Amino acid sequence: MLKFKLPQKSDLALVALLLILSTIILYLPTGFSENGSKNSERVKALVLETDNSMVVATGIIKTGSQTLQIRILNGKFKGKELTAFNQLIGRMEFDKYFVAGDKTLTVLNFNQDKSKIISANVIDHYRINLEAFLLGLFVLFLISFAGWTGVKAMLSFLFAGITIWKLLLPGLLKGYAPIPLSLAIVALLTSVIIFLVAGTNRKGLVAFFGAMSGIAITCFMAILFGNLFNIHGAIKPFSETLLYSGYSYLNLTEIFLAGIFISSSGAVMDISMDIAASQAEVYQQNKGITAKELRHSGFSVGKAVVGTMTTTLLLAYSGGFSALLMVFIAQGTPMVNILNLNYVSGEILHTLVGSFGLVLVAPFTAIIGAWVFTRKKRI
Repeated sequence: MLKFKLPQKSDLALVALLLILSTIILYLPTGFSENGSKNSERVKALVLETDNSMVVATGIIKTGSQTLQIRILNGKFKGKELTAFNQLIGRMEFDKYFVAGDKTLTVLNFNQDKSKIISANVIDHYRINLEAFLLGLFVLFLISFAGWTGVKAMLSFLFAGITIWKLLLPGLLKGYAPIPLSLAIVALLTSVIIFLVAGTNRKGLVAFFGAMSGIAITCFMAILFGNLFNIHGAIKPFSETLLYSGYSYLNLTEIFLAGIFISSSGAVMDISMDIAASQAEVYQQNKGITAKELRHSGFSVGKAVVGTMTTTLLLAYSGGFSALLMVFIAQGTPMVNILNLNYVSGEILHTLVGSFGLVLVAPFTAIIGAWVFTRKKRI
């Protein structure tokens, strides 16, 4: 039977404070209302049968219109059967193709008094239930393994998601300076996540300052080499679409550069926490250890962690562009052309600059930890 360690009062106070803060942020108005009509409703529907007579297949590409007979599964018109249409435009990344038995997210359009359905548009496959199941399974395994620490980790996970969705992204859309805004959000998330998991103690303090030193280095390197690489931020998917949607004032390049240290900040926090926790454990076992010995211990742990984490970043970033690289290989594109292409150069910049922060956060955290843990003894 799993035994939970009784949480300390400081932990409970911090968790309560974070719950209140998360609730406040969740209900903050972003200034961007959902694009919906009063005479429409999004519902879950079951595909009963399909008519593909108007679908034109050209090789693996399908165009035309797919007619669907669907049954509404929730909402005011639950149980009603009607005909809906699925338009295929010949682009596999956007098209959805349905078969009988599929569940769909469907938009129903009503008349003025909402007594009759005028039309039904199928948006996509319905995945909310499966997403909720995966999240619940993740929470179950996390809490089963980590206990109270898992509860705090899950809370920090949700807080990070809410903060990004309600503060960072709306702030960027409103035209706030991307790099200062992103740095402030990352600092907020770093402090909350580290102090929530490690506690408001010296271990948490060391991990926080170590992580922020690595993030600051990554930010500086991103700005410096981002300008030297001469890469426009429009290389990221859907970035250019923002400009054509009424947001021409956005600085896509700075948003791209901010994304570099945002995406590496999680790995930076991992390394700083690993080193701070190891130094705290060493100090607890041997309080007579000198600052030099504790610093050397932190260096030893940092070398082992950095060795695998750098490769993790490479695999994470390159995996997203594997199809593009396969196209170049299939076409026999020279390597010099590949390495100079803006998409590939952007990922190289992303990987190498992010790795700089990972490498440097280790010695910084070890130095800070050696000073903080042995400070009282020296005094």
